[in-house]
Amino acid sequence: MIVDLRSDTFTRPTAAMRAVMAAADVGDDVWGEDPTARALEARAAELLGKEAALYVPSGTMANQIALLLHCSPGDEVIVGRGVHPRLYESGAGAAWAGVQFAEIGAPDGTFDGAEMEAACLPLDRNLPRTRLVAVENTHNRGGGRIWPRALIADVAARARARGLALHLDGARIWNAAVASGVAERELAAPFDTVSACFSKGLGAPVGSVIAGKVEAVERARRFRKMLGGGMRQVGILCAGALYALEHHRARLADDHANARRLAEGLAGTAGIVLDPARVETNIVIFEVGPITADELTRRVARAEVRIAPIAPHRLRAVTHLDVDAAGIDRALAAVRAALS
Repeated sequence: MIVDLRSDTFTRPTAAMRAVMAAADVGDDVWGEDPTARALEARAAELLGKEAALYVPSGTMANQIALLLHCSPGDEVIVGRGVHPRLYESGAGAAWAGVQFAEIGAPDGTFDGAEMEAACLPLDRNLPRTRLVAVENTHNRGGGRIWPRALIADVAARARARGLALHLDGARIWNAAVASGVAERELAAPFDTVSACFSKGLGAPVGSVIAGKVEAVERARRFRKMLGGGMRQVGILCAGALYALEHHRARLADDHANARRLAEGLAGTAGIVLDPARVETNIVIFEVGPITADELTRRVARAEVRIAPIAPHRLRAVTHLDVDAAGIDRALAAVRAALS
């Protein structure tokens, strides 16, 4: 059996999830008549502490809708280093919303209120308008970093004082909540809109939500249609996401424990550079010295272990519900053999 640590998007629906998907009560969602979609959206809004939520096919679409909600063409969005909307959404922010990004802060994706204020541009006809501050929590390229709540509070207060909108890319907000012990609604509270993903650690096959005030979500529904995200009997997919919300959130702690197990094992391996203390959730980023990341990837693949290179000597491993502790031990053995 393959141990696939390239991403938590490689999770597959469980047998129980497949059963509820097959039995889902469905209707035409573009007409607003899919009862399972409505149930999922209501539950997601409740958990995220927002008035309403909208199911969309992907986290990318959720983030792009947020840009369309808050910005006009030519506006600038302040983001942390390496955020998903800037790096991993195919330039969609420029293509659809017409925005540009001002990347600030630390390599782990965090920044403070003073850095945010320094990045705000003065009002001038020659300059783009600073309009939105976007935070990614947990931060993917930051190794699953959880934003400290005090830092978010500082950024949010200063953004509000300047009249800026706030969006949370909470693709892995479920991981942040489990690891920190802080409820999702509290993590999302400072933000006007929040996106959250079902097809990563929660293990649903497809989908995300964008949540916020009722008026914003109604506008988002139109943007979803414009972007091609209006689907019909979508309750089949929403049933899987709803099952994941109710049954797979608490078990994310297992993924975090497996990530620590992997990090500690890698840190004790010659040729690997890694600080296990920086592994907070389910993402482990490490450096390899003797060979390239691509070569290590090829070598461990022979042992049916898959890890993703993200730089010439840097790799990312992500734990999820399809990899247990025994799988972690197999991955460690494969890496050690590859470097021996």
